[in-house]
This record gives sequence, C-alpha cells and structure tokens, in this order.
Amino acid sequence: MLRVSPSIAPEIYRIAPGFRALSIVVQAAPVMNPDAGEAALQYACGAVLAGQPEWAESHLAAWGEVFQKFGAKPKRTPCSADALRKRVLRDETMPALDPIVDLYNAVSLRYAVPVGGENISAYRGAPRLAVAKGTEPFDTVKEGEPAIEYPSQGEIIWCDDAGVTCRRWNWRQGIRTRLDVEAQQMWFILESLPEMPLEMLNEAGKMLTDGLEKMMPGLWFDVSLIEESHP
Repeated sequence: MLRVSPSIAPEIYRIAPGFRALSIVVQAAPVMNPDAGEAALQYACGAVLAGQPEWAESHLAAWGEVFQKFGAKPKRTPCSADALRKRVLRDETMPALDPIVDLYNAVSLRYAVPVGGENISAYRGAPRLAVAKGTEPFDTVKEGEPAIEYPSQGEIIWCDDAGVTCRRWNWRQGIRTRLDVEAQQMWFILESLPEMPLEMLNEAGKMLTDGLEKMMPGLWFDVSLIEESHP
C-alpha cells in the first residue's frame, strides 16, 4: 500500500512547542459524487459566519505568533487557515474550485486548521518540514508566467528532494505538487497548535476522510498523528 513518512526537523518544535499534525495518505478511487466538495464548502462557510469553531481566534493568533518567530509577517502572509477564514468573513462565501480542493478548504474553514493537499506522486523523496537554507527552488507563477523563487534563510518550509513544496510553513503551495481531483495518490497534512484541542484535530481528519469516501467510494486511506517524540 501507499506509504508517506513526513519528517519534522527538531527546530520546528522549538519554534512551535506542542505542534502536531495529522498525515492522511489516500489512494484514490473513481469520483462518483463530485458535488460533495462544494456541499462541504458551503456548510463550512456557514459555520464560519456563525462564529465557529470557538477556538478559531486563539488558534489562528497562535499561528501568527509562530510565523513571527521565523521572520514572516502574518498580516501580509498569514497561515492558510487564517487567509481562508478572513476571505469568507469578508465575502460571506467561497466559490468552488475543484472537488478535492473544495473539500480540504471546507475542513480548514470548519476547524480553523491549516490543511495542505498534495499530489504525492509528484514528490521526489519524502515530505520534510524544515528550516530553509535559502537555496531551495520554489516553483510559482508571477504575472501569469512560470517563475522560480527562493525562500528566505531561516524560513520554515515544506520541501522534498527537488525543492520547496510550500513556503512559509503553510502559506503558499508550489505548482509542481498541486493537487486536484484527477490525482490518484493524495497526501493531506492538517497542522495544529495546542490552542486547538487534539480531539478536534482528529474530528477534522474524520471530516476529510468521510468527505473523500462520499466523493470516491472504495478509496483507501491511512491516518497517522505526528507529534514530538520524547525519549
């Protein structure tokens, strides 16, 4: 079966004490209910407008503090969950993009948790959460054209052997590993700090896997918790 073993650099836990994440790997099945993603997204937008979840402000504020620790400016480049939430509070909705993207954005909104979705078959080696040297290439788009950027030295990045897959921890995803409904091998990472109860992180993971099973019955998935190990 498909296996993904993400690694976390020791420095991460000094920057973000209590950091933990759910890693969910999926072997896709044929999509039978593509509308499940948009339905989940609209449900999640309603929850945000109703002020849910109750820990949203404290959790997203904690992410802002973590971003500041490695030199990012959270007002300019907020964590992905904060950016999504602010957009919904401003626009009162979010347009559908892609069934899979809609679903993991819905989970992010409903639980105020950063969620990354990756086409793991595009990876070179295992995912790593690391401190950037500043020389790792990041493929993106600038003014409508493909471009290569580099992270700042000391920036927290998700990367693989080929380069950066997501800059500023969970702020902006690269093009190479971008996920859509056509992908056959998917990897999701739900990232939390202590301000989000662990049982709610697990519940967020279940919302994602339940939604995926509804969308593509017969898929295979595996869920694992990542946290700091103490001798």
